[in-house]
Amino acid sequence: MTHIPVDHAVDPARVPDAPLVAPGARGGLVDVFRRRYLLKLLVRKEIQARYSGSFLGMFWSYVQPAARFAVYFFVMGYILALHKNVEMFGIHVFAGLVFVHYFTETFGAGTRSIVRNKAIVKKMSMPREMFPVASMMVSAFHVVPGLVILTVAGLAVGWTPDPVGLAAGLLGFAIVGVWGTAVALLFSAANVFFRDFANIVSTLTIFVTFSCPMIYPYSMVDDRFGAAAQFYLLNPVAEAVLLNQRFFWVGATPDPEATIAEHMPDNLFALGFAHLGVALVVLVVAQLVFARLEDKFAERL
Repeated sequence: MTHIPVDHAVDPARVPDAPLVAPGARGGLVDVFRRRYLLKLLVRKEIQARYSGSFLGMFWSYVQPAARFAVYFFVMGYILALHKNVEMFGIHVFAGLVFVHYFTETFGAGTRSIVRNKAIVKKMSMPREMFPVASMMVSAFHVVPGLVILTVAGLAVGWTPDPVGLAAGLLGFAIVGVWGTAVALLFSAANVFFRDFANIVSTLTIFVTFSCPMIYPYSMVDDRFGAAAQFYLLNPVAEAVLLNQRFFWVGATPDPEATIAEHMPDNLFALGFAHLGVALVVLVVAQLVFARLEDKFAERL
């Protein structure tokens, strides 16, 4: 029988009184934000990779949205004179385009994020949810130039911001961010097992632009479909687009109250909060599905 020397014995008073945690226990999305330093590194890596080797660097994130805005504002709004009954048509379109681009980029980049970072996934112990979340944050970073351009253009044409409009814009931003993260979690996990999901997402995002009231006003949908137009608003991205138009476009028109009455649904905010609530539930479900599948990521990658 082996005896432990007295001076090497364990002192019970020095043993920490802490609950035992199973090896590899994961905290999911909560753990992602506990390790903010890793998340920050991933976001910085994604942004730097996008502009690597570029002379103008991040300046391109302003040039390209500005070029798109100019096309919509002058070509579609004045030369082609689309929707003559929609005042400030360029701002109407671009206010929607900013959020549509935010969603499609989060959805697409998030779906590919696990496979694209497979070397890190296989070698490092870290919350795998971090990759889709990082994609969402990079996409949010690239929303900023579009919002700056909208603000400058709006002020140039007499845009008058108001607190209700600001609340609408923030609500729309939250809806897109939460929904984008939720679907990115689900599809990023599925894409590990079947690479077809990346192509499915690319195809789905083609339809997003035309399923939102951007190149046409919501009032056109309401006129054509009547009471059935409420089903159109079950699309969370369409709802987010309307909320952002309430912020930027409505205040840029000569008579904001008349614009709201003609082109905005009566239950805009109620639908917005409902969409945000559903998005949070879907995010929880997506997290649970992701957690069930992630143990097999390494072997499938």
